[in-house]
Amino acid sequence: MELSVLNIKGEDTGKKVTLSDSIFGIVPNDHVIYLGVKQYLANLRQGTHKAKERSENAGSTRKLGKQKGGGGARRGDIKSPVLVGGGRIFGPQPRDYSFKLNKKTKVLARKGALSYKAQENAIIVVEDFTFEAPKTKEYLKFTSNLKVSDKKTVLVLSESNNNVYLSARNVPNSSVINATELNTYKIMDAKTVIFTESALANIQNTLNA
Repeated sequence: MELSVLNIKGEDTGKKVTLSDSIFGIVPNDHVIYLGVKQYLANLRQGTHKAKERSENAGSTRKLGKQKGGGGARRGDIKSPVLVGGGRIFGPQPRDYSFKLNKKTKVLARKGALSYKAQENAIIVVEDFTFEAPKTKEYLKFTSNLKVSDKKTVLVLSESNNNVYLSARNVPNSSVINATELNTYKIMDAKTVIFTESALANIQNTLNA
């Protein structure tokens, strides 16, 4: 599959790039993509939730009422879970939500996500560029020239560019990442994926390795 390379004005430069069929032309495996997205979101979770159980609640251990004949549920002290302010039974405890995925599985997930975007014609390739200074106005003009200002986009750069990153930071539904940070979630979450020429070359070299 061939794509035209555009400049930041949205004009065709006359150059073409070929998208590798082994990355952008495979039959996507939906379950593998799901696992890639699930792992990314799970790794973002702090897992610091905590509720006090019966033994951790403050309060007297004095038995409040007799065992039988009260007409209600059996209960012991004021920390009983059946009482307001009592401990919680099997409450959430701090835990680590992250889990392992094999390297080949993660690579296959990214390939499947990129293949979906290729099928939807939702990939744009632009010349490598930079801004002289961080200006949101310049980035808005850039997305408008590419006719994606109304879509959720992710711009993939080959290396960190602070001026471009800061220019896009306040633009809703726009994000800028390095090629090494591109993951299945970022691809699937965006309506359009914008690659610079060098970033596309990096991605194809990495995923074909």
